[in-house]
Amino acid sequence: MSAMGIVSDVFAGRKYAVLGLARSGLATVECLAGSGAQVVAWDSREEAREAVADKAELADPTEIDLKGFDGVVVSPGVPLNKHPIAMHAKLAGVPVIGDIELFALARPSLPKHRVVGITGTNGKSTTTALVHHIIETAGIPTRMGGNIGLPILGQTPLPEGGVYVLELSSYQIDLTQSLDCDVAVLLNITPDHLDRYNGFEGYVASKARLFAMQSAGHVAVIATEDEPSRGIFYSVRHSREGGNDGVVEVQSSDIEPSAQAGWPALQGPHNAQNAAVAIAVARALGIDEATIEQGLQSYASLPHRMQRVRELNGVLYVNDSKATNAASTAPALAAYPPVDGRKRLHWIVGGLAKTDNLDECAPWFGHVAQAYTIGEAGPMFAELLRPHMAVDDSEMLSAAVRRAARVAQPGDVVLLSPACASFDQFRDFEARGDAFAAAVAALE
Repeated sequence: MSAMGIVSDVFAGRKYAVLGLARSGLATVECLAGSGAQVVAWDSREEAREAVADKAELADPTEIDLKGFDGVVVSPGVPLNKHPIAMHAKLAGVPVIGDIELFALARPSLPKHRVVGITGTNGKSTTTALVHHIIETAGIPTRMGGNIGLPILGQTPLPEGGVYVLELSSYQIDLTQSLDCDVAVLLNITPDHLDRYNGFEGYVASKARLFAMQSAGHVAVIATEDEPSRGIFYSVRHSREGGNDGVVEVQSSDIEPSAQAGWPALQGPHNAQNAAVAIAVARALGIDEATIEQGLQSYASLPHRMQRVRELNGVLYVNDSKATNAASTAPALAAYPPVDGRKRLHWIVGGLAKTDNLDECAPWFGHVAQAYTIGEAGPMFAELLRPHMAVDDSEMLSAAVRRAARVAQPGDVVLLSPACASFDQFRDFEARGDAFAAAVAALE
């Protein structure tokens, strides 16, 4: 067992190609090379290739003969429906997998443990961090990985009795064949990433596979607040006739508002769903109610996810930069209703749009005193929102913060929840959230 990351004799003497050497790719090369596998690795960036030159042979897997390889490991960012590696590997009869599949293959050689796998369009990161926090509160060794934090293969293996909590995007599930989660979780499904799938059905089918990989005796926790998730719930329940105690249905309405009021970092209707799911997972892991409640009360929100940045002159500034589509912004708008009939929300919205509408947000437009549009989508969103609210076409994030601060009254909330990707003006949503926090810190 390496002190650094996961290694396993399962890979000894095997042959893998690794395409893409960002964080998970580097951890993959370390794991495979450290386990005695033969590794061919490639990335378009020269400095990334140099970083693994001592552990792997450098060659582009799309250009070499892959016959005899045990797998091609790609990063979740590689679009399998468009990338030449998919057909090249298929013709050679080699599976295209991700680092989560390597983790699944290594599991029998790790100390005895359990795995929680969490998927869904929105709320994955919060729910993963919340479940991890409750497990920690219970004194059980735990690691968080997958789509959040550090790559799972790069983390020190847990001692016996530990629990791995994995946030799984649909892309990661697509690259996984044998991950049998002790507890598998589905939060919700709304249209997203449709450029990568054959229509919405393909995306839904990808989420459903998390449950198809499970042994019948393991627990499925499914929130049934949208049509596709309900469909998956009924089909999983049907496929496990006789083992139904293991299929748990969850809804936001399971959470009493009076209980939620005592969880400061879990406000708003979307967090009622996240909390309901986390409670069901914790129960499935055998954690007692008092510990669960303690975990919900002491949980602190993730950076860039409904994160309270500062309160100044009675105005609260909230960074929700991770809301990169309208469906994940909607609950943020819902969380701040008018008080005594006065709208108090100043909404900073825009960036690189994923759609030409904000339909999912529309039910909550009545909460917004004024919108401040930024980025490439700014002019389009400004036009869209003007019939419903006052709009300032601010263009730049720092200008939006200054203008909102000028008009906000005590009791108001200035919310960055962009409903867009960040790549028009920022490296990623974290950089956008950090820029917001810096602009707020600069206010007098």
